[in-house]
Amino acid sequence: MTSFTYTVQHSDMTLEQLLRDYWKAGKKNIHELRMTNAVTDAEGAPVIWRTPLVEGTVLTFNLPEAHSDYQPLDVPGVKILQEDEHYIAVFKPADIAVHPDGTSREATMMNAVIAHVQAQGGTYAEHIQRLDKGTSGIVIVAKHPMAKAMFDQMIASNEIKRLYHAEVEGRLKRIKGSINMPIGRDRHHPTRRRISMSGQSAVTHFKVIERKEETTLIEASLDTGRTHQIRVHMHHLGHPVVGDNLYEAAALPDGSYRLTAVETSFIHPFTGEKITITL
Repeated sequence: MTSFTYTVQHSDMTLEQLLRDYWKAGKKNIHELRMTNAVTDAEGAPVIWRTPLVEGTVLTFNLPEAHSDYQPLDVPGVKILQEDEHYIAVFKPADIAVHPDGTSREATMMNAVIAHVQAQGGTYAEHIQRLDKGTSGIVIVAKHPMAKAMFDQMIASNEIKRLYHAEVEGRLKRIKGSINMPIGRDRHHPTRRRISMSGQSAVTHFKVIERKEETTLIEASLDTGRTHQIRVHMHHLGHPVVGDNLYEAAALPDGSYRLTAVETSFIHPFTGEKITITL
């Protein structure tokens, strides 16, 4: 069983309001906590859901056991950057997938993460974000289902911010700019995406970090999280990511391309603390 404590920060808020309105913990999770009397006070007594709480009250949440089905494996290159009882920040190298897709037997980031969690006595881990197999960088993983529901809500509300570094072909003339072009599937390729007026809205902001002889280093941030978004938008500008031959860049000898999620920031859904993870 996963347990954690929380100190009430505002008087007159009920437990129901804390979970439903402030944390947005998800109907299923809230129902399970209510039915099992899983929230207790300092004396171990179940908390009454609709009684206003007093600031400073310490609550203990005893979450139902949850399991993830990933096979635990030692995967080279995957690193734990930081964690608490609610999330793990993981570095994913560029040559592995975030999670198994059912068609490949290759080890993934989540195989390494569940091995780390099980070594600590845990049974659950689920990724919040995804990165393309060829993109390296930071991925946030939830350590229990309530955290997963809350982080998913934050993703949907664009409350988790990520910065990327990319090296693109050619010399960008503009120092900074924004690309607001919708992205949809390419009907002529099973995995490729393209600019499509009938696609999903997509906004990418970029600024130049350094200009080299034949390439440009940029920092990019997203208002949306579409598949291949930076790769598609930079290709649209005529400056595909170096090595990204799916989008017409010259392939590199090792098959990689130069795109990394270098920073993730968010307000911790349980503590209200500003969290910034940087490579």
